[in-house]
Amino acid sequence: MSDPNINPMVFLPARFFLPGLKSQYLHGPKPTNMSIHISAQPGEIAPVVLLPGDPLRAKYIADTLMSDVELVSNTRNILFFTGYYKNTRLSIGASGMGIPSMGIYSYELYTKYDVQCIIRIGTCGAYRTSIGLYDLINVETAYSESTYAQSAFSYQANNFSHQGLAYKAINDTAQRMNINLLNGAVHSGDAFYSSSGQLPTIALENNCLAAEMEAFALFANAKYCNKIAAALLTVSDIIPDRKMISPEERERSLDKMGKLALESAIQIGINS
Repeated sequence: MSDPNINPMVFLPARFFLPGLKSQYLHGPKPTNMSIHISAQPGEIAPVVLLPGDPLRAKYIADTLMSDVELVSNTRNILFFTGYYKNTRLSIGASGMGIPSMGIYSYELYTKYDVQCIIRIGTCGAYRTSIGLYDLINVETAYSESTYAQSAFSYQANNFSHQGLAYKAINDTAQRMNINLLNGAVHSGDAFYSSSGQLPTIALENNCLAAEMEAFALFANAKYCNKIAAALLTVSDIIPDRKMISPEERERSLDKMGKLALESAIQIGINS
């Protein structure tokens, strides 16, 4: 039996209340500043966050490339760590897979923890055989058929660009480190599996280099929140040739991307 004193809608962000709702649903305590999906306390997450999809990838980078690391959240086994890289305090956590999951975690980081910059570090599937396994892509624009941005913010566009100075910081840092970097558009898909057997029309029309599933939501959230966002991707699959790296390699053999992201993050100049 439900408790009549508990308002079941109190945790919903205000923009999701529909016109015409009965007034009693709008009463009760206001939503707090506490994140629903991240259990870190205020101040425990740094202003710059690296955000892979996989929690174990976040743990691997925290354990091997950062120092003085503390686990600050493990809700739903989505791990977040805060520590140091070359005397700069940074955080790394996981977004989970797909646009809705990235939409949740990046939005809560921006709005509940006052994160200023998120750099997605993930994997992608190349649409071209001229792109090789382990190549790195700095995403300029993410295209998608997703209705996420329309549903969340009434944005009608099917694409969003990187936001702010992180994209340039990655390019400049890659040049300084002599790392080859591709720049261009990607396709952020809703479906990992498809019965069509064809490359998506939106990817073909917009000359997308690769497929992934999160950058569109990250860039849309950053635009809405007026924050910084970039996406740095390692090619883990060549879609036309069906070449791929193993799941174990996806988790542990992406050090070049992790080091580039960390080196870029400390160039952004946002300190806690």
